[in-house]
Amino acid sequence: MKLLHLDSSALGANSITRELSSAIVKRWQDSHPNLTVEYRDLDADPIPHLTGRALAKVDQAEAVAGEAVIQQFLDADVVVIGTPFYNFSIPSTLKAWIDRVAVAGRTFRYTEAGPEGLAGDKRVIIASGRGGIYGDTSPADFQESYLRHVFGFLGVTELEIVRAEGVAYSDQHRTDALAAAHASIRSPLAQAA
Repeated sequence: MKLLHLDSSALGANSITRELSSAIVKRWQDSHPNLTVEYRDLDADPIPHLTGRALAKVDQAEAVAGEAVIQQFLDADVVVIGTPFYNFSIPSTLKAWIDRVAVAGRTFRYTEAGPEGLAGDKRVIIASGRGGIYGDTSPADFQESYLRHVFGFLGVTELEIVRAEGVAYSDQHRTDALAAAHASIRSPLAQAA
């Protein structure tokens, strides 16, 4: 079994989403001793944003790197993504990664009946961190709603969100939100049953 672990927060060791994504991955490693984990820090090692030159594959090295990104996603059984809520959405580094894995003919296709996701054979777990409180249905949420839509479009039906929100309100809010988020991390074995 392969797990792809992505972090996108710019806050390094102070990141809530990095803490949560690490806890999720640790839980999977504890439950699946033979689990292979691949890690990418999208802040420290960002993927270039998609350009016309990239689409035309003008730069062979970039084309090879782009193929490696999509293949890594396709090969993963589980994808754990740590993503903060930046300006009502996701970090641009995570968007650049999504642009490399949302590829017609590889992870989705268009049919006469409409789009069809081709990457539905995996579980995606989002570790979400938010300074404010937005809940599940806020019209200001372009983070979780966007990720649900994108991965749904790619065919993923097993998507889980582990969320800590209100962390900027006070130290106590941060502590309580992190404790609640950690407590909400489900057992991989229970999920697989």
